[in-house]
Amino acid sequence: MSESHGEKEQQHPLYNRDRPSINILLAQGATDYNLAELARLRIRYQGFPGARDIQKDLDQIMQQWGLTEAELFDRTRQIHDLGGIYQSRGKKAEEDWN
Repeated sequence: MSESHGEKEQQHPLYNRDRPSINILLAQGATDYNLAELARLRIRYQGFPGARDIQKDLDQIMQQWGLTEAELFDRTRQIHDLGGIYQSRGKKAEEDWN
């Protein structure tokens, strides 16, 4: 590996699946489901060497909704403690590994 090339931009394997979700978050408000999605995507792209547009949009959504990352994770922890946020896919929660 050559060090002269620096950090290479990478294409995230789930980019094409996540991009439409992020566009929806940009257009909608901070519902419980959208907060959970934002937190999930923040964690997925945290420190990823690429997908800069997604990372920038996630930051923009946080600003739009007036949240710090700590506040986002605190709120979503409370939402997940109540349970059921991802159970509307017609599968039992323990069978949904996607």
